[in-house]
Amino acid sequence: MGKEIERKFLVNGFDWKKDAFGVRCRQGYVCLDEKATVRVRIKGERGYLTIKGKSVGISRSEYEYKIPVNEAGEMLEDLCEKPLIEKLRYTIRYKGFLWEVDEFGGENAGLIIAEIELENEAQEFERPGWVGKEVSGDRRYYNVSLARHPWTGWSRAADE
Repeated sequence: MGKEIERKFLVNGFDWKKDAFGVRCRQGYVCLDEKATVRVRIKGERGYLTIKGKSVGISRSEYEYKIPVNEAGEMLEDLCEKPLIEKLRYTIRYKGFLWEVDEFGGENAGLIIAEIELENEAQEFERPGWVGKEVSGDRRYYNVSLARHPWTGWSRAADE
């Protein structure tokens, strides 16, 4: 069984970006329910179909398969709920760990989230200086939630 153990953080400033290169991602959801989600993604020039189980803490089952990019594009347009998630994904190595930083566009423009995948929930790591508040347990920051309730619709209200 595939398993994902991931922690998410808001990002402070733009220091992280100086040596990073972003890849364009578009993704959407065919199925969104309490038990599982089915996601279609185009990352760069590749297509993926991903099935994720329900989160338990910061862990969940995950199965990902490469699919033809043209079929992924058709699924995004014809089968996925709108709006789609649009982002640039950057990968940054820091002290032995790979961080993925998502700079969102479209309906979630302005949101920047850093993610780190771990081998177990108790694994320790050092946070780069640009890593801010942890949002791992805040469902609003899950991509599936951002597809249904874009950040631009609720972020300002949360700050007031």
